[in-house]
Amino acid sequence: MEQTRQAAGEKAVLAGLDAACFTKEETASEVSLEELQALLETAGGECVGKVLQSRPTPDPHSFVGQGKAEEIRDLVKETGAKLVIFDNDLTPSQIKALESITGASVLDRSALILDIFAQRAKTREGKLQVELAQYQYYLPRLTVWNETMGRLGGGIGTRGPGETQLETDKRHIRSRVAKLRQELAEVRQVRGVQRRQRMKNNVPVVALVGYTNAGKSTLLNALTGADIPANNRLFDTLDTTTRQLTVSDTCQVLLSDTVGFIAKLPHHLVEAFKATLEELEYADVLIHVIDSSDAERQDHMAVVGRLISQLAKPGVPVIRCYNKCDLLAPEDLPRETGSVCISAKSGEGVDELLQKIEQELGKGLHQTTFLLPYSMAGFLDTLHQNAKVLNVSYEADGILVEAIVDEMLYGRLSAYRKE
Repeated sequence: MEQTRQAAGEKAVLAGLDAACFTKEETASEVSLEELQALLETAGGECVGKVLQSRPTPDPHSFVGQGKAEEIRDLVKETGAKLVIFDNDLTPSQIKALESITGASVLDRSALILDIFAQRAKTREGKLQVELAQYQYYLPRLTVWNETMGRLGGGIGTRGPGETQLETDKRHIRSRVAKLRQELAEVRQVRGVQRRQRMKNNVPVVALVGYTNAGKSTLLNALTGADIPANNRLFDTLDTTTRQLTVSDTCQVLLSDTVGFIAKLPHHLVEAFKATLEELEYADVLIHVIDSSDAERQDHMAVVGRLISQLAKPGVPVIRCYNKCDLLAPEDLPRETGSVCISAKSGEGVDELLQKIEQELGKGLHQTTFLLPYSMAGFLDTLHQNAKVLNVSYEADGILVEAIVDEMLYGRLSAYRKE
């Protein structure tokens, strides 16, 4: 499929509707229009005007009402804009009506985010996921009228060919969606094999999550020296990166960066990126990276919190990591119990974060030395499979084993503990 129509280099008017019947997630505001402008700039476009309409309910025909649509038309003519981008989701008929009134191409927020993802995807997996999301978005939006193939109907002169171009397109898209799902299922199988190997090797997984541009990639670089691109722009990281991290002398983990979240993230993207996002379901600890200098951080934290509740396994520990604290005065730093304030850029607070990770992973774990009788030599294999064995030595009175074990093994072997 061709990539979503890019906004690169184009002037655009941004518009949104604040309707009383909308939920907070659905409505537009001055703040969400600012974020939409940042998305547009990320795609390479330029904002030349903003229009925010308030009314009780959306107009079924033109969404914002005829008068406001004409106001947008005048702004388009005045600025030379080629695009109008809405902060809300639009129906195909509303897009068609607005394009007719304004004389410009009309996109909604979801289409713009899809465009950015299409630009950012670099790996085969990322490209597959974006293509699937694009098809899922555009399939229900295919027009019911096809100028080149004519109209199907009854009577002389109205009979078209046996199959309209629209029906051909839909069949092709459904076939391609099925193939993409199959290829992504294969990706998930590979991930499953890798995950089982990690579990067999008893390697914990720590995943970075957060609102887009909170500094997850910068933190991954600071902790692991990954040297992945970390620019100050939305959705700079799309493809998941995993690196080994030495937390302490006795604790090693795999640290995974994930795609950033955003308000009104199209559900097609969440669905398509399940192969990537399911890493959250198997993570042993989540680090919620928060931009502490963000004026809207509470709302952005709520967005991430909702997605964590949908995607992560219940009860997984979440460490709130307030990043970019070097941009705040000391008296303005978050004082939340159990959280960590850091600067991934300067390295400030990173050691405290590592201690928090080890504490969360160590809950319910015991580093103990056992003296096992030689009659239990076969139990060593169980320890190697289900615990972290640090040292084994064969003494005259038994096998001396130093290991980090969970509560169950600790209880089973408590009689053999060596003080």
